[in-house]
Amino acid sequence: RFKHFVQLTSCRSCTSQTFAKMVGSTTTTILAALLGGFVSPSSAGLLRVPISRLDARDLEAQGVQMLLGAAPSLGVVPQRGQTQDVIFKNNVKMAYYGEILIGTPGQPLAVVFDTGSYDLWVPTKKGSAGKAFYDSHNSSTYEALATPFFITYGSGDVSGIFCKDTVAIGGLTLTNFTFAEVDNPSGLKNWGSMLFDGVLGLGFQSISRSPALAVIQALVQSGELEKPVFGFYLSRDSPGELVFGGVDPSHVASEFTWVDVVREAWWAVTLDSVKLGSILSVSSTPMAIVDSGTSMIAGPQKEVDAIIAMIGAQTIQGMYVVGCDAQLPTLGFAFGGRDFNLSMQDLTVDR
Repeated sequence: RFKHFVQLTSCRSCTSQTFAKMVGSTTTTILAALLGGFVSPSSAGLLRVPISRLDARDLEAQGVQMLLGAAPSLGVVPQRGQTQDVIFKNNVKMAYYGEILIGTPGQPLAVVFDTGSYDLWVPTKKGSAGKAFYDSHNSSTYEALATPFFITYGSGDVSGIFCKDTVAIGGLTLTNFTFAEVDNPSGLKNWGSMLFDGVLGLGFQSISRSPALAVIQALVQSGELEKPVFGFYLSRDSPGELVFGGVDPSHVASEFTWVDVVREAWWAVTLDSVKLGSILSVSSTPMAIVDSGTSMIAGPQKEVDAIIAMIGAQTIQGMYVVGCDAQLPTLGFAFGGRDFNLSMQDLTVDR
């Protein structure tokens, strides 16, 4: 049985999306690890996946939110062995995605790396809505499967069938990997406006729709990673990285805080409290989910309302709004006995 935990730390010039819904994104590096019976060769190293954050503010006016992964289970619904790189892009300053290759020869597709779900899926031509798509007819290593695929996200449903093919992430290749080719992603709200093509899950087997291993498990079992670890370095206005296999010291600016995973479905950890400066401390919610597929900070309505009331925010088109010249306290989240404080600048989607 493996020991799972989440590491939290300050980082250099980065922003990390941790929870979802309230008003923005956090300023920590999230590092998730899978510890246990895997032994990697000494020659293995870090796999770096460049990730970018796309700024599409015109979508923000439509109330667009990313609600993948754990969002539906939380009841979150919008009111309105090597060293390789996988680049992250930022979608509406609220989602990050990077490129993978599928098939032989490799077909480039942009996917959201989602800690709140398990499966990998990409669209077919029928489901692409004009985006890039996976064409099985152009892959010499494609193998069809008869198993149907269906998943419900907070943003809607997608469906298709499972298949097998070669999947390349950074410099590592997974052969005969099982994933879903989706011909109907139309249930996802604003699907045609999103500049990513699919979703790559980094969650646990217990929430799987797939009959096979997740990407992170397959990478670990390949023996190509130095350690069974992955982590996000998310930049505010420049490319970030998803790192598999260890920690890049250049991304870390403080000591790690170790927090055990308390529910092995999502990356769920104990939340000690939420603090609004020295004004308010809320501790009635005992657990938080680190969900990279959900765009904002989510919380129980009663607690969120209390925080919003204390900062004097108003609700406009489903977003919380305060005056640009308002002097506001920090918002802190306590994990493992340590406070991770966010300034209101950190929490601001746009101004």
